[in-house]
Amino acid sequence: MALIAFEITRRQPYAAGQRFGDTGAYEQVDGRALFAVDPRHPANAAIVDLALAPQDDDGRVRFTADLSVLMPADPSRGARRALVELPNRGRMRAVPVFNMGPSDAPVSRSPHPGDGFLFRHGFTVVSVGWQWDVFSSDVLLGLEAPLALRDGKPIGGQTMVEIRPSAPVCCWLLADRNHRPLPAADLEQHDAVLYVREFEDGEDRVTSRERWRFAREQDGRVLPCAEHVYLDGGFTPGCIYQLVYLTDRAPIAGTGLLALRDVAPFLRDASAHNPTAGGFDAIHAWGVSQTGRMLREYLYLGLNRDEHGARAYDGIHAHVAGARRGSFNHRFAQPSNQTTPLWGHGAPFADLPSDDALSGSRGGLLDRLRGGDALPKVIYTDSAAEYWRGDAALAHIDTAGKADLPESPDTRRYLFASAQHGAGYIGQSRYNDGVKTTARDPLNLLDYRPLLRAVLLNLDAWVRDGVAPPDSRHPRIADASAVPRERALAYYARLPGFEVPDAARLPFVRTMDLGGDEAGGIARFPAREGAFYPALVSALDEDGNEIAGVRMPDVSVPVGSHTGWNPRDPKTGAPEQIVPMNGLTRLFATTRAQREASGDPRPSIAERYPDRDDYATRVRAAADALVAERYLLAEDLEACVAAALERYDAAANGAPISADQVQAARAAE
Repeated sequence: MALIAFEITRRQPYAAGQRFGDTGAYEQVDGRALFAVDPRHPANAAIVDLALAPQDDDGRVRFTADLSVLMPADPSRGARRALVELPNRGRMRAVPVFNMGPSDAPVSRSPHPGDGFLFRHGFTVVSVGWQWDVFSSDVLLGLEAPLALRDGKPIGGQTMVEIRPSAPVCCWLLADRNHRPLPAADLEQHDAVLYVREFEDGEDRVTSRERWRFAREQDGRVLPCAEHVYLDGGFTPGCIYQLVYLTDRAPIAGTGLLALRDVAPFLRDASAHNPTAGGFDAIHAWGVSQTGRMLREYLYLGLNRDEHGARAYDGIHAHVAGARRGSFNHRFAQPSNQTTPLWGHGAPFADLPSDDALSGSRGGLLDRLRGGDALPKVIYTDSAAEYWRGDAALAHIDTAGKADLPESPDTRRYLFASAQHGAGYIGQSRYNDGVKTTARDPLNLLDYRPLLRAVLLNLDAWVRDGVAPPDSRHPRIADASAVPRERALAYYARLPGFEVPDAARLPFVRTMDLGGDEAGGIARFPAREGAFYPALVSALDEDGNEIAGVRMPDVSVPVGSHTGWNPRDPKTGAPEQIVPMNGLTRLFATTRAQREASGDPRPSIAERYPDRDDYATRVRAAADALVAERYLLAEDLEACVAAALERYDAAANGAPISADQVQAARAAE
């Protein structure tokens, strides 16, 4: 077994001993997992630079990862099923998402139990660190990856970091977010290049080398520093910078993929160093956004069979990953990197083999897992935002944009209609991480988390009992529910108050040439971009909501228009562009007079619904229909109705729907 030791650092009752239905109380076990893998084993052949890592006396490569386990205090009361999550940028997200935890709960290694959904259903929840560039802490889970060596020395070479400022700044860490950087090998390297473009697919311009240096600001001084870049005059908000430079180390990022794989057989084994009872009937992997893309990489590389030939995961749920993969398994990979284009933005996009009309390649995401029993059941879920960023439709529509692709019998795919990347709620702020990614309009209010709960239990029933999930729901060419983004924008442009983005400056996926040994995980930067892939989204109904996908009661019985896009705030630069992942909600006018005064063609709340009771009756019927079709759990029906009524009350009373509006209203008083 590749997970050879688990050093427990903390063991305590979870949630102060709170009991969860028939499962009872839970226990939390935290520690560090030690892995040792054979770099010569065929099961590990896909991991870039693994053969260049230091080896122990047995010829194995060692690395460690943070590991956290939430399990029934009495294992016999559990449901013999485990959910293994990949923490998103080190943050444990499974419990807050599936248990619908409060929006103001802090990020924690011991997450708020929310309404206890996962625990009432008896799941053991396991979080494994997988990301070398995350700083492990009391909050974040990370991984200590080995370095690639040649002749005993760390390998250096060309890498790139992307800089997307939303405020005037002069200094930037050579990393995505506040993660571990890849430092510059030489502060003076004169062949390093800082490129800048005005938008995603704009023309690159070279910034004069005399204007920038490897340095940081401290106490009003600019000091030499290998981990930062300093630009005289500052970075322009809204522009996109790419710094190509030489670094002096190459952490083997792909060991994070092996940590994911090898925690599963560890959990199944009832050995002395496994804190659970082992013997699970089903183990599922779950990832959201970055880690959903990581799961797609895991599938693409065919890693779901361990060194002993056993299947690792029975089910996989990749959420809001679209058709992308990511920077998870190449030399100098920084897993939080979202640079476009880069690793993970190329074909294949769809599960089954198909011809790429633009690149001339042929293949499918699941090709390496076909045959035998290594292929898990897979469910993909996306929001409208993944379609609006230009990639999600490529997972199920051919790259010419002409036809729907056949679906693998082992997969399902659902669009959560009109939703944004992250679940919304009344009172959320447009500000994410300060002013780093600021949108112009109040964010999308749709809370799709109840749909995720149904997906998880449907996946579990598929694996354990052979009960197939409901049919896939997403935009299609065949029924004209998949349309170009320009068509949808033309509708929104007719509505008062909507500031639509420039269609030409929306994100696209393009063919790319990384110019190096791509098969070996080595690239030359920046990537050379070629032809544009089609970018299709769901068609809209007369209210501006999406017709394709699974429609929440808030969408089928609406009180507003909900989108998967949101323009940049002018004060953050580039207002003609969108903030990736953000959507917006525009509530209908309260009365006909208000609607007519603004020239809004959408009927007002008063024109649609005679009163609150009428709205409640309609929204309950919509929720009942979703339960009957198994897209919603019966236990979540009342929560969906209550959420829809909360939004109705806000629309009917003209109440503020965002933290920013509340603050503005208070200031006006």
